[in-house]
Amino acid sequence: MADVTLNPSMRANLASLQATTALLGKTQERLSTGLKVGSAVDNPASYFAARGHNTRADLLDGLKDNISEAIQTVKAADNGVKGILSTIESLRGIITQARTALNDTTTSASTLSGLTTQYNSLVQQMNNLQSDSSYKGINFLSGTSTTLTVNFNENATTKLSMSGFDSSSSGLSISGGSASGVGSLTSASLSGTASLDSMEAKLNSAIASLQTKSSELSANLSILTTRQTFVGDMINTLRDGATNLTVADTNVEGANLLILQTRQQLGTTALSLSAQSAQSVLRLF
Repeated sequence: MADVTLNPSMRANLASLQATTALLGKTQERLSTGLKVGSAVDNPASYFAARGHNTRADLLDGLKDNISEAIQTVKAADNGVKGILSTIESLRGIITQARTALNDTTTSASTLSGLTTQYNSLVQQMNNLQSDSSYKGINFLSGTSTTLTVNFNENATTKLSMSGFDSSSSGLSISGGSASGVGSLTSASLSGTASLDSMEAKLNSAIASLQTKSSELSANLSILTTRQTFVGDMINTLRDGATNLTVADTNVEGANLLILQTRQQLGTTALSLSAQSAQSVLRLF
């Protein structure tokens, strides 16, 4: 079969119609996906730049989760410190009662024994608070061997390193609270108020130490919270940047669609008119 030969006018109109159809398909794709750059073929520079932004945003999103967990760990430790401080205040109250009892000649040995039991029970509860102040297995109140490093960027070049401290009764030099219930309050009372003063001084020292550590926890919490907000804002910035590089303007694409549909109709009409010159040969017969 011989090839079909088109006249120059028909060939030009056909090429224009094919180009219009291709543009129409691309515009419809942009409207359906909402993207003007869906692959590297559309715009390599924008596509790979957007992918880089999204990749970094994904990495930062993971770091944000780690920061959030670190915040909860610090909060758990701070809750423990508050509970221990409250317990020490109760211990101070018992020391005050013991001092009053020693100065009262009518005080019985059973009264001091009862205060001793209360004292040791509170110390034991303080130790329980210390051991229970963990979050996901990390307890900043268990000792200086507990450390936590939180990275703030994807390259781990900015970070916060935190370490714990011993807030148990032994770590704070507070006597008593043994499992057997044998405490130091009774033996101290035998020596008079001087020993009670020594015990109270240790309690005061423990309070001062815990307040310092609580201040450190608050500072770390402030840093972590600020960084959490910053990382969240940076993620949004990166996502927006990627979107700006790839998203399609639906208003523009909608207008383009109308123009292309009109151009397609005109192209079809022009092709039909071009064909009429060939059809005029039939009039010779």
